[in-house]
Order: sequence, then C-alpha cells, then structure tokens
Amino acid sequence: MLYSKVYICGVNTSKLPVLSEKRKRELLGVIKNGTPAEKETARNEMIQGNLRLVLSVIQRFSGRGENPDDLFQVGCIGLIKAIDNFDCSKDVRFSTYGVPMIIGEVRRYLRDYTAIRISRSLRDTAYKAMQAKERFINENNREPTIDEISKMIEEPRENVVEALEAIVEPVSLYEPVFTDGNDTIYVMDQLGDTNDDTNWLRGIALKEAVKGLLPREKRILSMRFFKGKTQVEVASEIGISQAQVSRLEKAALTKIRAAM
Repeated sequence: MLYSKVYICGVNTSKLPVLSEKRKRELLGVIKNGTPAEKETARNEMIQGNLRLVLSVIQRFSGRGENPDDLFQVGCIGLIKAIDNFDCSKDVRFSTYGVPMIIGEVRRYLRDYTAIRISRSLRDTAYKAMQAKERFINENNREPTIDEISKMIEEPRENVVEALEAIVEPVSLYEPVFTDGNDTIYVMDQLGDTNDDTNWLRGIALKEAVKGLLPREKRILSMRFFKGKTQVEVASEIGISQAQVSRLEKAALTKIRAAM
C-alpha cells in the first residue's frame, strides 16, 4: 500500500523526523507539566516525530481496498490519544503503548465504516462486550464465556452473540486462500454443492466415523461445533480443564480424519 507512495495526506513520508526514546520522554514530560505554550509546542513535535509509527501500523491493513490517506488520518487520531493519555510514571516505551492505541482506532474505523451497515445498538453492545472481555482477561488470565460477558454488561446472551458476530469482517468469495505460484484457490472454490453425490457420500462416511468415538469425545464435538460453545464453556460444563478439552477435541478430529 505505502511502498510506492511518497506522499500520504500531503506528507512526504521520506522526510518524516524520528525521535529518540530519550527525546520522547522529555517531550512527554513537558506535555504533562509544562506551560500551555510549552505543552502545545512539545505536543506538535511529539506528533510529527511519531508519524512513522502511524505509517508502520497502517501497513498492516493494506490489501483491504481502503484509502491509505483515510487510514493515515485515523491512525493519527490514535497517536494523539496515545500522547494525551500516556502515563510517564510507567517504565514503558511510548511505542509499546502507542501501537495498540493506533491499531484500535483503525479497527474501530473499519468496523464503523464497513460496507455492511450495522445498527448503532449492535455496535454499542459489541464494544461493551469486547471491553468487558479485555477487563476479564486482565483480571483472571483467561477468556470469559459468553454467559460471563452477558452478566458483566447486563445484556441477554443472544444479544451478545449477535453483536459480536455482526462486527466480524466479511470475507470476499474472491479472497485467495492458497497459491502455489501457478494456480490460486479462492474462498468460493471451497464452497461445496449440497446436491453433489460426493458430499452425500462424505456425509455417510462422517456419520460412521463419529460412531467410533468415545461418548465424551462425541459430547465435546457436539458442544463445540453444533452448539457453538467455546472450549472454556465446554470445560466448565463437563468439569475438566480447557487444556483437556483441547486435547480431546484434537484427538477426536484426528480419529475422524483417519476413519475417512
């Protein structure tokens, strides 16, 4: 996206300044404790000195058909938020704090301006759910279940599921999934025909393969792939650890593949 483009939003990317970590600390200190005039000057220098950081982040979002100028402007908003909210008392490099802020701002923009329009209420529920999930992970060192998220944000379980599914980025049927240099396989190539005799025979083979599984393995696969539960939810319901669920699930799928 950016490799052959010199100007982004009228900015010559080859001439952007680079600040040392020491200088960043000095500027952040002035922004925190300086006079209004000093704060403004330091803030402007800090923004200009970190535009390369914005460029490096938005390169991750290349290939989505988005205008790089738009992504750059959105990334700059994330940079400014990072500068304004950075805690100088923490022993953390500014880039360590700034990159997630910039990424978050770009992702928020891509969600809000996706080609598929999502209602405001669904987006709000999804954002609340994601924030609650992050808090839960930080406090408990594990991912929360849907029911736990539902309880934290006081929303019905079905609303949480619908909201989180609504903000998942759609995939084009022409999205390449594999290439060997000559032939490319696209998403649409992996979509089967339900009237195909081969699929019908595979269905019979799958049923036979599942019959050979242990009762617990059948239950785990049913909960995971038919009821849509996470490994954490399955573990809680069965009374084993998430690692055991993962191991049993993998073993069951291996048995099915071998049988087919």
